[in-house]
Order: sequence, then structure tokens, then C-alpha cells
Amino acid sequence: MAMILYGIPNCDTVKKARAFLAERGVAHQFHDYKKAGVPADALARWVARWGWEAVLNRAGTTFKALPDADKQGLDADKAITLMLANSSMIKRPIVEGDNIALIGFKADTWAGAF
Repeated sequence: MAMILYGIPNCDTVKKARAFLAERGVAHQFHDYKKAGVPADALARWVARWGWEAVLNRAGTTFKALPDADKQGLDADKAITLMLANSSMIKRPIVEGDNIALIGFKADTWAGAF
């Protein structure tokens, strides 16, 4: 599997992650959620790996702007439906490749992985 970094290009954290990979010469593809959408199979894989609570970006303005009714009674199915409908609700970046899967960007963690 070629390394893929999933995110949105104007996100500051994604920008830092992309710069981190570029500085280290790590070849990767960029999957732009805004242009290409979120692959349902990838989202299912992430939820299975990290749990929907880790994949759902509750700190973002998109989630915070949801009506209270949409935030009530969250479970995996409801969270996945929300994330598929609005990719800004997915924590970013997510990186997948051979023998690597990372969610969020922390330079120290990433340095140990590359």
C-alpha cells in the first residue's frame, strides 16, 4: 500500500504533517477530503483500528456547530454517518501505508514512526 495522508489542505495540522514528511523525503499521496470525499471503507478501517471516539473530531467548529440533537446519543453508526456526510468531522491528518497507521499529528510520535 502506498503511503496516503488524508486530510484537508487548509488545515494547519495537515500542513505541519505534510511539511514533516517533505522534510524527511517520505513519499506519499495526499487525499483531499474536500475534493475526493471520504472513502467509506477507509473510515470503517479507521473506526475499527482506533475507535469512533478517536476518529471523530469533536473539537472542530463543524462538530460544535451541529444541532444538539445530532450530538445526542452518539454511537459508532451515528458518528460514521456524520463523518461521511461532513469530512471536517474526521480527526486529521490520518496516514496509512505499509506497516504504518497514524491519527493526528505529533512530531515526536511521527519521528519514531519514520
